[in-house]
Amino acid sequence: MKQTRQLMGMPITVEICDSFATEDIFDKVFSYFDYVDKKFSTYKDESDISQINRGEIKEKDYSQDMLEVWRLCEETKKITNGYFDIKSKDGKYDPSGLVKGWAINNAAKLLQEQGFKNFYVEAGGDIEMHGQNSQGKNWRVGIRNPFNAEEIIKVISLTDVGVATSGTYIRGQHIYNPHQTKELITEIVSLSVIGPNIYEADRFATTAFAMGKKGIDFIERLAGFEGYMIDKDGIATMTSGFDKYVVK
Repeated sequence: MKQTRQLMGMPITVEICDSFATEDIFDKVFSYFDYVDKKFSTYKDESDISQINRGEIKEKDYSQDMLEVWRLCEETKKITNGYFDIKSKDGKYDPSGLVKGWAINNAAKLLQEQGFKNFYVEAGGDIEMHGQNSQGKNWRVGIRNPFNAEEIIKVISLTDVGVATSGTYIRGQHIYNPHQTKELITEIVSLSVIGPNIYEADRFATTAFAMGKKGIDFIERLAGFEGYMIDKDGIATMTSGFDKYVVK
């Protein structure tokens, strides 16, 4: 069974290949994403994060999920030497560089807790997949050409991992280097990261993209991660172990 619904301002797709999947489990997963959107969306005036940015919710009153996301963001900021920072140029907080992957990973955990073993959850191009697809093979993920969205330039075969892509080719300049806030990131246009789960892949894809061309070297040094970067001239650079996932 496979369903796609529009939530969090993007299409979210869940496919479950286990035979006992029902409509109810899809409703549970999509309800969770709706909850995350209402709590963390910077586009909703009544979300917790919007109220925090207006000073209406103080830290002592943060929900457990907000406290967890805050802790994870601070942890990520420390281990990336400040390249991951949820405080934007205007002084407001925007944890979306971590929240999407965190939410997908939590949705995957929800499915696992219900006994599902063969599924994927995808939101806005970021995916966590487990087990095998309906053909009994690893899941296949396409990496798009950032200069031609209709073209897939790499197909990778994956299971029990997450893959996230950060880039400027769809949403424009929405990622910035916290150490050089006035300079746009123009030397690279796309950076895909494979990690042990989508939470890890997503936060480090955001971090690596903020580093510009140095980002692929950062991924290379991370144990358990692989990356694929495309620069402004269309030249691709991949980490040393990425090729083992490539189908074509």
